[in-house]
Amino acid sequence: MKVVIFLGPSLPHEEAQRILSDAEYRPPAARGDIMRAAAGEAEVIALIDGVFYQQAAVSHREILHAIGKRIKVFGGSSMGALRASELDVYGMIGIGTVYEWYKAGKIRSDDEVALAFHPGDFRPLSEPLVNIRATLEQALASGGITQQEHDAVLTAAKDVPFQLRNYPRILQRAVHGGISGTRAGEILDLIKRMRVDLKREDATKVLERIKEIQNHSNVQ
Repeated sequence: MKVVIFLGPSLPHEEAQRILSDAEYRPPAARGDIMRAAAGEAEVIALIDGVFYQQAAVSHREILHAIGKRIKVFGGSSMGALRASELDVYGMIGIGTVYEWYKAGKIRSDDEVALAFHPGDFRPLSEPLVNIRATLEQALASGGITQQEHDAVLTAAKDVPFQLRNYPRILQRAVHGGISGTRAGEILDLIKRMRVDLKREDATKVLERIKEIQNHSNVQ
């Protein structure tokens, strides 16, 4: 079974290989990459990471083309979650919390999963908004922050361009929104302890699902 995975900053490739070794890993997908994978006899394609602003993004048409060739197309974590929420009615398989948030309308913009990353090793250089949401929700549920503080920090995060989003900068902006400097420092310390990497979690779920399919195929 030929498996092609488009993966970048959501999960380091060496970690991905430990979860799913029998797969071909490619960089974040751009326009035309799914079409090329489909032409290369892929039986399973997983779209996790894709480019947004640097190049043209993966199109709906090429995903539908792959599905039309009876290729299983999975999406989750990042660009894959967004496309799966739009195309699951046509057979694309969405996995993970980010996909569920898009599908439910809790989030809508591609800005929610966008981040800056190193062009060489795909190392994340900023914090995606979905991770920030998940972290703040956990902090709120634990009683570490109030609803008002949750809302103020989330608003501050949205105001910071995605390329520049990191927790120190976000909390600094939240001070201008009414949180005291002392309290902002306390919240920053809490976030460092409770940080949720939702995109990594969802990328892992995608790979684990494909691994299950491979194992089932090998048994038959």
